[in-house]
Amino acid sequence: MSEEKSVPRAEQRRLQMADIARLAGVSVSTVSRALNGSTLVNPETRQRVADLARSLNYSINLSAQNLRLQKNRTIAVVVPYDADSRQHISDPFFLSIVGAIADALTDRGYDMLLQRVDAEHLDQASHAVDSGKAAGLLIIGQWRHHDQLNELAARKLPVVVWGAQLPQQLYCSVGGDNVLGGRLATEHMLSLGRRRIAFLGDAELPEVMHRREGYWQALRTAGIQPDPALELPAPFEVSMARRQMLDFFGAHRDIDAVVACSDLLALQSLQVLRALGRRVPEEVAVIGYDDMPLATYSDPPLSSVHQPVSKAGAELVAALLKMLEGERLAPITLPVHLSLRASAPVR
Repeated sequence: MSEEKSVPRAEQRRLQMADIARLAGVSVSTVSRALNGSTLVNPETRQRVADLARSLNYSINLSAQNLRLQKNRTIAVVVPYDADSRQHISDPFFLSIVGAIADALTDRGYDMLLQRVDAEHLDQASHAVDSGKAAGLLIIGQWRHHDQLNELAARKLPVVVWGAQLPQQLYCSVGGDNVLGGRLATEHMLSLGRRRIAFLGDAELPEVMHRREGYWQALRTAGIQPDPALELPAPFEVSMARRQMLDFFGAHRDIDAVVACSDLLALQSLQVLRALGRRVPEEVAVIGYDDMPLATYSDPPLSSVHQPVSKAGAELVAALLKMLEGERLAPITLPVHLSLRASAPVR
């Protein structure tokens, strides 16, 4: 019988970590932190250590480690489905913000569990945390169910919501300055000499309600009383919105500007106005909201209120991780600005 003894697995792993540390030019403790996704290690070093670990066939059992440390490194990202607004997960804004969240979670060493739940039953979003599949929740949008979100917060669930700051809010929200965005868009239209300015969007949704409030503020400051006849509560579903816009713009030939609550609605309005023989921006100027990349590819290129989506993803993740560490957080409002293009150019 051979007297040669095999090297214990723990010792093999320690030697491998030492090799990685030597090749990366860092300490073994830095390698350990990098492989565990610690933000104490800068992203470049984490990536270099991860690449070396793969080249040496080094693996770390995160499931076993999480069990041992009693730490879950998965975050559930919930995109509710609202039957009335019909905003699909394929909406460019959803894709952009989910992508930004995924990047931020990866930078922090967390995994993402993407979920779709009925907006009428947001309590279903808690199942991922209750079952132990996720450590916390990031919910994209408040929809019409502020009360349900408050109930989740009242249960002490770690939850952060992309949306507007609302009265009697118990949960932490991160969102753009919607009132400012609506006001900036409308003020620009007024500066172009436009006076019959339409607003597109369902103001029963909190973010849209605040954008409309900014629209109202700008009109009143200019001495113009808001006209409910110039407001169209269009859904996000394209074909339904198009039918409503055809009737709306056909009945209001005096409209000379459009402030839309999303880029998708603004782009649809460009098509409808063209179909009705209206010229953009000569007869009708158009501004959207979100400033998605596709805004630059429309004809004419779409002016839009820019939301800092990449920063939003990082802020949402940072807020939730602070909450998981026991911090109490106030709502966070991010700045917005106008991106002006040919659909509503500078005068």
